Amino acid sequence: MAGHRKLSAQQAALLAVFCASLTQAADQPQWGAAWSRNMVSEEKGLPETVDPATGRNVKWVVRLGTQTHSTPIVARGRVFIGTNNDRPKNPRHRGDCGVLLCLDESSGKLLWQLVVPKRGPTPFWDWPHTGMVSPATVEGDRVYMVSNRGEIMCLDIDGMADGNDGPFRDEGRHMARPGRPPEPIDPTDADILWLYDAPKELGVRQHDGAHCSILIDGNVLYACTSNGVDDRHMSIEAPDAPCLIALDKRDGRLLARDRERIAVRTIHCNWAPPSLAETGGRRLILYGGGDAVCYAFKALSEPLPKTPVALEKVWQYDCDPEAPKENIFRWQENHREGPSIITGMPVFYNGRVYVTAGGDYWHGKRKSWLRCFRADGRGDVTRAAAVWSFPMNAPCMNTPAIRNGLVYVADARGGLHCLEEADGRLLWTQELGGDVWSSPLVADGKIYIGTRRGWLWILRAGRRKEVLCKVRLGAPISGTATAANGVVYVATMTRLFALAKGAGAGK
Repeated sequence: MAGHRKLSAQQAALLAVFCASLTQAADQPQWGAAWSRNMVSEEKGLPETVDPATGRNVKWVVRLGTQTHSTPIVARGRVFIGTNNDRPKNPRHRGDCGVLLCLDESSGKLLWQLVVPKRGPTPFWDWPHTGMVSPATVEGDRVYMVSNRGEIMCLDIDGMADGNDGPFRDEGRHMARPGRPPEPIDPTDADILWLYDAPKELGVRQHDGAHCSILIDGNVLYACTSNGVDDRHMSIEAPDAPCLIALDKRDGRLLARDRERIAVRTIHCNWAPPSLAETGGRRLILYGGGDAVCYAFKALSEPLPKTPVALEKVWQYDCDPEAPKENIFRWQENHREGPSIITGMPVFYNGRVYVTAGGDYWHGKRKSWLRCFRADGRGDVTRAAAVWSFPMNAPCMNTPAIRNGLVYVADARGGLHCLEEADGRLLWTQELGGDVWSSPLVADGKIYIGTRRGWLWILRAGRRKEVLCKVRLGAPISGTATAANGVVYVATMTRLFALAKGAGAGK
């Protein structure tokens, strides 16, 4: 083009390397690929074998608590992971607490931590030693988080190292256990900017623990509330409390809530984080309810409401229309039949929604499905929008991964399935030899997935099954692997592994 100099061969090569670095290495600031929640990554050059015994392809390993169910999140040179406080990073923080660790991405060194005491009045509100199970969501210099107490928080990414920025300034009291004086604050503590206590403000009856990966859409945060059953698992204490809410990300002000009374049809709890779809000129917030119904709500737009409003439902898709919808607790502990639940996130891809639903892992039937349906329509689209369905003879807590015309999903009993995206036809199954709570991550032509028996599996992604590596990491794996900046992060119950091709950190 006139007026532009032709690049030299050396300049062109440098530019190519620079562009490759931009496209092949990136942060992973939330769980799943952007707002669609697809379990894929664009990272390249990731390891296909790992040997913790020799340190081969192990960059670093950090000791966590004794129970870690969260998924690692990577942003702005930091790694965020939730765990418990059974192995305190700071000796002045004692007792059973949920903990969010902020670690240095290059070394795993602790930068700061959020420490949150357990929520009462019974252990079923915040199960002992479970820790902080919600993955963080990072945007700019803000970290958005759902604590083990069900509080939605906005944290300063630098913690207290740059002072207490406020407007929330009562971190010392918030860290203190009931009946104890406020804790002293030091630079390794989290800086809470604002806090919204959903159980207190909305009457939510949290069950076992709070689990949500916050979805950001403009100035709006969307979060599930973990509204669930009572201690006996035989009734819903808060039938009118919302299961999905929207807050202003700038100050934590409540903007909207669902009015669907999802809880009354929930056999256990509402733990599924929301996702977003854009189709037919509409922006939809997708939510997988504890009643096995996938809901689409109209996304809030500017100007945001000044007082809280009801989320406007656009459509709903029942993932188990034959299941009982009333008096559901008579089916509690029935492993052959009964109501279903959605635990994984709905994935929006090429105009379709992919979501798993089936019997509750702990109390329900041993059956589930991966449902594929169109994201258009209005009202009840259960019949009109259906495309295909894949049955599994076990519960499923997975969020699927969709890549190159293939769908990968694992059932909770350890079957990893590869399906045709077009019609759901099964291509292959790999038995993983242990229960699976995590979701498969597809990155760099490989599938990474862990089991509750502590095995990390790495398989070749594609229509032909090929196992590349099977290695024991020493403790059960609950969270999903994360790929960012050329590194794969895998959290076991007790350690966080940073895995990089060519690294050798020793044992």
